[in-house]
Amino acid sequence: MKTIVKKQLLNRMSYLKGHLDGVRRMIEKDVYCIEVINQNLAIRAALDKVNELILKNHLDTCVTTAIKNNNEKTRRRVIKEILAIFKTKSN
Repeated sequence: MKTIVKKQLLNRMSYLKGHLDGVRRMIEKDVYCIEVINQNLAIRAALDKVNELILKNHLDTCVTTAIKNNNEKTRRRVIKEILAIFKTKSN
């Protein structure tokens, strides 16, 4: 993983951890349900962004290396892994 991407991801994960703690406090304080849901949706969007960054890094590093590699089995494996992620997400 690229160092700069790793730093960005760790920062985003710290943000998400704090956001989750905030939602927990909202639940403890019986905050209006819709407000809690809205915060959860924001967390989901932030987590989607984390996954987007990880996928971009993966494409820029592991997948690029595999495609340039002369090993057909490796190329098929990395493509299959990526397709499986999108198949799982759509279900």
